[in-house]
Amino acid sequence: MKALVTGGARSGKSGFAERLCMARAPRACYIATAQAYDVEMKERIALHRLQRDSAGYDWQTLEEAQALPELLRKLGGAQASQPAPMVLVDCLTLWLSNVLLAAGEDGETAARAAMDELAAAVEQYPGSLVIVTNEVGDGIVPEYPLGRLYRDLSGVMNQRIARLCDEVFLVTAGIPVELKQLEYKL
Repeated sequence: MKALVTGGARSGKSGFAERLCMARAPRACYIATAQAYDVEMKERIALHRLQRDSAGYDWQTLEEAQALPELLRKLGGAQASQPAPMVLVDCLTLWLSNVLLAAGEDGETAARAAMDELAAAVEQYPGSLVIVTNEVGDGIVPEYPLGRLYRDLSGVMNQRIARLCDEVFLVTAGIPVELKQLEYKL
């Protein structure tokens, strides 16, 4: 089972994704894509860790800012004698910004190639995945070209990953709604 959880900032999507994992498996691997570049981000990361640790659930936390597709392939093929672990990825839009910024001038090409790798890794992952992403296209048009590129790539990435998932949840004001059940098919 693969699930995508999307929503705006502070919508409750990470908390819902964690509860979804806890309801579906006795343990899970938590892949964190955030990087702590400043004090405020370090505090956010520490708070997330504390909240996970205090939940009484068996999380294995891995931090991976850019090589997410490779890590998913590794976790999916690690031990043939055991099933692949339940994995929670939090979050794709942070991962995309890491890839985009690390590539510099060639950011768009690198990001598109990384998105291709990510889609393949998600599609091929043999276990359950819960993937958190942000819905960034609902706001104003960014003023700068890099912001517009990031917004556009985020939208393309979210659509691709949503197509690969069995469930897609939109979380607003802490309330998750499963979108594929409501999807209008032409």
